[in-house]
Amino acid sequence: MSQIDWLVLSLTLLSIVFYGVWKSRHTKDLSGYLLADKQLPWYHVGLSVMATQASAITFLSAPGQSYNDGLRFVQFYFGLPLAMIVLCITFIPIFKNLNVYTAYEYLEKRFDNKTRSLTAFLFLLQRGLSTGITLYAPAIILSTILNTDINYMIIFTGVIVISYTVYGGTKAVSHTQMLQMAIIFSGLFLSAYLVIKMLPTDVGFIDALSIAGKMNKLNAIDTHFDLNNKYNIWSGIIGGFFLQLSYFGTDQSQVGRYLTGKSISQSRLGLVMNGVLKIPMQFFILMIGILVFVFYQFNSAPIFFNKVEVDRIENSAYKEEYKQLEQDYEVASSAKLIEVNKLVKAIEDKDVAAIGSAKTSLQVADKKVTEIRKKVPALMEKNDSKADTNDGNYIFLRFVTEHFPIGVIGLLIAIIFLAAMGSTASGLNSLASTTVVDFYKRIYKKEQSETHYVSASRWITVAWGAFCVVVGIYASKLGNLIEAVNVLGSLFYGTILGIFLVAFYMKKINGKAVFSAALIAESFIIFAWLKELTAFLWLNVIGCLLVMLFAFVIQLVINNTSKNTASTE
Repeated sequence: MSQIDWLVLSLTLLSIVFYGVWKSRHTKDLSGYLLADKQLPWYHVGLSVMATQASAITFLSAPGQSYNDGLRFVQFYFGLPLAMIVLCITFIPIFKNLNVYTAYEYLEKRFDNKTRSLTAFLFLLQRGLSTGITLYAPAIILSTILNTDINYMIIFTGVIVISYTVYGGTKAVSHTQMLQMAIIFSGLFLSAYLVIKMLPTDVGFIDALSIAGKMNKLNAIDTHFDLNNKYNIWSGIIGGFFLQLSYFGTDQSQVGRYLTGKSISQSRLGLVMNGVLKIPMQFFILMIGILVFVFYQFNSAPIFFNKVEVDRIENSAYKEEYKQLEQDYEVASSAKLIEVNKLVKAIEDKDVAAIGSAKTSLQVADKKVTEIRKKVPALMEKNDSKADTNDGNYIFLRFVTEHFPIGVIGLLIAIIFLAAMGSTASGLNSLASTTVVDFYKRIYKKEQSETHYVSASRWITVAWGAFCVVVGIYASKLGNLIEAVNVLGSLFYGTILGIFLVAFYMKKINGKAVFSAALIAESFIIFAWLKELTAFLWLNVIGCLLVMLFAFVIQLVINNTSKNTASTE
């Protein structure tokens, strides 16, 4: 990057950090540190909720996801508006009226200590791993730009985020997230504008969409029902509904955001805002990836987008084989460009027959290019079994650093860092609050001062930060990061949601029944995932329904056993 880019990046990040520190300078008690004194307005709540979900992974991996797989990932969010309605009607009033710090406090009031502890533990495990993965994303940027070991960058990024979160708590996180989202939205619109301007002069936005459509990249809706299909309208609406309901309703990283609202109505408005804006925002980010894909139909795309791995293979015993693949790739790409231009000409002439012929020829040419690209990861693995062979996370970053103008590069990289800071800080804050409130304060230190608990929260934040750094170091083996985070959530969210739905709607079920049901259901979910019995989104539905079913059956057994025992006496 240029000095101007580094200046833009540094000033943006420093201004955000100092703003958060300044806004949280009066935080002294546990309510202020964990819930920002419950004084935030609805728009603040909504932007904080969005910023928590929109991590650096969203802006790094989502364009790469659509570049490789089209728009069908957007179906993942189709259940979100429905989930927001249920949350506003049921979850928010219960949590706000009980005046809880965490969602899991309610479970002790409804069931017992062990159910609360189990649910809080499942959350801590899932959120600790997910936060570690989100910490990996910005480290990709630094390691790529500086050409350094990514593990050092993970540690460096982790130290920055931990320091920032430890000082300010939820108040610092919430205030900075509002400013972060304003900068992020501005940067996204600027990115889309620049990509369109970089297309050939005779190729406009509509032409770009036509080309992407002919290459099967505008596949936003898939109506075929298939349990093994990760992204279709059914898995999105049904599986996505259960995942989003669990994420926003039972994950403390999100519950802690809307508990900061001034009132029930302010928290509700914040979630409604998220439900209205999230799908268009995600669609827009995926569309940027589609436009980058179209750009590379007219310009030479790298055979592999991760420059660090390319440098390694070019300096290895396999460098000659790699050079040959590059030569074959250039020839195939040149042949593909000819077919792309034929398609553009046919679209301009509105010649239906020519469009059909050009489309078929282009798909054949594209297949040849793809087959050559697939040989590169295999070669890299021969050279180093630990090589990061999934370059989807590097597509948008490589495009930005090579083609965006000076100054804008720094801004876009700052945006990715801001997203990382917001989501990681929320994750660490929720891990600390759950650990302190649901375990430390309840079991270990029951009667201590507010100052003691705030201090404990800070130290526990440091401990969780260290754990997340370790997870981040191993995150490179998880493939596309945005998908990896959602797969990980699906392993636990269904079970957690099932526990809460039993608590809300199945009033005759007691703690013993739901605790046993949760253990059985979670064991089945892990088994189904290991055996690849279904696509990951359906695990949320299955886990939730199994908890409710098993809890009902176990409660019947407990009741019958009690009746039989009483009758024999």
